[in-house]
Amino acid sequence: MKKKNKLIYYAVTGLFTAHMLLTVGMYFFNNAMVSEVFVSLGFPAALIYPLGIAKILGLVAIWTNKSRLLKELAYGGFAIDFCLAMVSHIAAGDGQVIPPLVALVMVSISFIYHRRVFVTNNQNKVVV
Repeated sequence: MKKKNKLIYYAVTGLFTAHMLLTVGMYFFNNAMVSEVFVSLGFPAALIYPLGIAKILGLVAIWTNKSRLLKELAYGGFAIDFCLAMVSHIAAGDGQVIPPLVALVMVSISFIYHRRVFVTNNQNKVVV
């Protein structure tokens, strides 16, 4: 069971990483087209580079597994980003809601299996 969970975790996280790297590549290398999309969604084009850097740092936090807090913040940040992207595309009516939905599903599965593989029962307890 543990091997199956690890396999699912690494496969989905790998696909998610590939998707994010392609997205960040578009942000940096095809900035004119991405700027048009951001502006059409109502966001300033100045967000493109900081968002791209944040996505790279989030991937580093997920893959290095050095800090549980940073890793879970990265997962949360990605989830918020994809939810906002879906809402923006729905509001714009451009029909591009599927890519952020797929990314949200991938990051959710990655997070669930991260918890199954790397987090012990003692770490799940909340101490007040």
